Amino acid sequence: MTSATLSPPFTSPAHLIPLLSQQGYAALSPQGLAELSGCSLHNLNAWRAAWNDLPPDLYLKDGGRYRRRRHSCFVVNGQRVEQAAHRAHWQPLAYNALHGGMQRWFEPLSTELISQTDWKALLVWLGSVCSALKGERPWFVEAHQFRIDTSDGIGRPTPEGAHRDGVDFVAVLLVGREAVKGGETRVFEATGPNGQRFTLTEPWSLLLLDDERVIHESTPIQPTGDGAYRDTLVLTYRSGGFQGDTGA
Repeated sequence: MTSATLSPPFTSPAHLIPLLSQQGYAALSPQGLAELSGCSLHNLNAWRAAWNDLPPDLYLKDGGRYRRRRHSCFVVNGQRVEQAAHRAHWQPLAYNALHGGMQRWFEPLSTELISQTDWKALLVWLGSVCSALKGERPWFVEAHQFRIDTSDGIGRPTPEGAHRDGVDFVAVLLVGREAVKGGETRVFEATGPNGQRFTLTEPWSLLLLDDERVIHESTPIQPTGDGAYRDTLVLTYRSGGFQGDTGA
């Protein structure tokens, strides 16, 4: 018997910010993302090839081989986007009990990807959403390209389990799924009993999370055929500086 896949609770573009303010998370369809961000779905789909060239994540403490990734940092200030000097990804143990406290150096995102006009448009629009909720300010953005495959039989999108990231907002964009089952998204109130689960299946579906208010995770994936993988783009927005900066 196969378990039912629950569809994402996509909100209308007009209700995105009110819903984020009300419950701390909201999901947008690819069409909703394109409408609000001004990004072309045709152009976004052309990015998908960039996920075929991700180096392996050599820091997995469970010894897994199922994750590939790249990582770069940016500062978004209104309509301006500046790439920050390449840096390690760092989280405190309080937010990532498995991989926290480690200086994790990943290869940067490709110049070809981040030079795209829609790359800037996406980062600027997400920054405007964050500012609408928490006030206008510079946002320190970490961009993560992930590919989770089934090299080990299963792949774990969040090996650290249900967690917060230690930022202000998290944007999870599904880039693609191929020959997999699982990968269910679960969102819980950080200080309450309520939660919701669903599976992102459409490329460029978006889940936005207020990281102070909710905890999230994605369940493991299993293959249903050859070449199984799940690709995501995760963008975290933090005020005051990048994690690991003195005083931030």
